[in-house]
Amino acid sequence: MNYLAHLHLGGPRPADMLGSLYGDFVKGPLQGRWPTGIEAGIRLHRQIDAYTDSHPLVLQAKARFPAQRRRYAGILLDLFFDHCLAANWQDYSSEPLDHFTRRAYRVLENEPELPGKLAMIAPRMAAQDWLGSYREFAVLEQVLAGMSRRLSRPEGLAGGLAELEQLYEPLLEDFRIFYPQLQDFARRGT
Repeated sequence: MNYLAHLHLGGPRPADMLGSLYGDFVKGPLQGRWPTGIEAGIRLHRQIDAYTDSHPLVLQAKARFPAQRRRYAGILLDLFFDHCLAANWQDYSSEPLDHFTRRAYRVLENEPELPGKLAMIAPRMAAQDWLGSYREFAVLEQVLAGMSRRLSRPEGLAGGLAELEQLYEPLLEDFRIFYPQLQDFARRGT
């Protein structure tokens, strides 16, 4: 799962939202480094990642990609699933997506000590509405280009958008079956 899904699954309180994002930026043991609510969110983020990575539907979705792409299939799937969530938001939340994203951006803006890289990207995330922009499939091309620049082997994502487009319907069906199960898992974890 990527940023939007983690925020959605993490819980509604500011500490929940912060922890759900910190999970991508804070590594290693927590041991009281952050407030209790944020650490709970980081732990839930890690549990969601572990659940997702080992779930049979996700493994099935990754297996849909050509063998030479499998190493990067998880990255592509995380982004695609955020697209599926944003594009079908009304099926998974009673709060309109634009309200949710504005609330998430306010939480980030009001936190004076975001960890490392999150502090650098949070202003761009809000200014460019990264979370809401996932509604549009074409945005994934820009996201993949940005991710490629940060990889040691950027060619690993080359052609990934075309594969996502080709696999759109079966991957969307995988998401529709998987995400409610993930929501149930996250509710039990909170």
